[in-house]
Parts: sequence; structure tokens; C-alpha cells
Amino acid sequence: MEYPGNLFVVAAPSGAGKSSLVKALLELDSHLTVSISHSTRAPRGQEQNGREYWFVSEAEFRAMIERGDFFEWAEVHGNLYGTSRAAIEARMAAGQDVVLEIDWQGARQIKALFPNAITIFILPPSYEELLQRLHRRGEDSADVIETRMANARREVAQARHFDYVIINALFETALFDLKTVVHSQRLKYAALRRSKPAVFGALGLD
Repeated sequence: MEYPGNLFVVAAPSGAGKSSLVKALLELDSHLTVSISHSTRAPRGQEQNGREYWFVSEAEFRAMIERGDFFEWAEVHGNLYGTSRAAIEARMAAGQDVVLEIDWQGARQIKALFPNAITIFILPPSYEELLQRLHRRGEDSADVIETRMANARREVAQARHFDYVIINALFETALFDLKTVVHSQRLKYAALRRSKPAVFGALGLD
């Protein structure tokens, strides 16, 4: 089904800066809205329920899977994450552009369901820099960081399947690149036809 709103899907290995980039983008672009995913992991630091994630128990999450509440869901680092079907469809049907922060598995599921979705992968400049960022974040134990680094090598290999790839070496440059992708997508013929049907109709464009 085609909606007037665009769907942007952003994925990255843990520590690549995905959340910081999306947060900065949302502050700059009032036409974008973020979809809050559900997760069974515990909140970190100052995270709040309904802001970073909807934090639910595994039993609640499994029940939502059974009801078909998710567009996609995946297990990442031993926790479950899912994207609400109703929330996405309602926003896009209302003409809002929606951005999702999900893992590569979910991104590919979304692309299969929504061929018009724009998938973006955030890469670190190197594995050494990624390791330093995970240590600087100070949120994970040494064992967790080791697991994240092992997973990162598998995750980075998925970048070739995405529409756009942004290397987050310098935050300001990566943010500019992300803004450029979003703005360019809005100017594509098919996207404008979905978002401005009255104009296209008046001009006799199909």
C-alpha cells in the first residue's frame, strides 16, 4: 500500500552513532516523526518509557507477536525489538514522514513490506573507533562490549543491502549527509506524487 508519507529506516552497529544522528535530525526537521519501538531490554541511564522505547516484558512482547502487532521484530544482543504496525501506518497515512531506528534484520523486513522505504546504514570509520566509542559510552560491561564488537562485524557486512550508506567519522558531516538523503527523497517524482496528489492532478500528471 502506498502512503503520502515517506518511511526512512536507519540501521547501524551498536556505537556507530545512529541514535545521536537521528535525534539531531529530528531537531532540525519538523516534518519528521520518530517511531518508538518496543523492547524487552532494561532502560539505560536516563532513558524513559515511551521516549527511547516502549519497555515491555518478554511475555508482553510475545503476546504482541501472536496478535500480529509488529511490522517486524528481531532478537538483538539477547533482547527482543519490534516496530508497531498501527503507529507506522497511521502516521504515514496522515502524510507524515517517519524515521525508524532498527537493526539490519528489521530494516530488510521493512523493505520487503514497503519497497518505497528508504534504508540508510550508518558505518563507523573503523572497528578501532567503534570500540573506543563503546568504551566512552560507559554503559556496558567488558563482556557486553566484546559481544557487540563481534556482532558489529556481521552487521557491517549488511551495509551493501541498503539504499544509502553514511560513514560517521565526523558527526556534523554525517548529519549533513543524513539530511541530504531525506531531502532528496522528498523531491523524487514518485514521492512527490504521493505527497502532493492535488498538484499532480491539476497538472495532468499520473
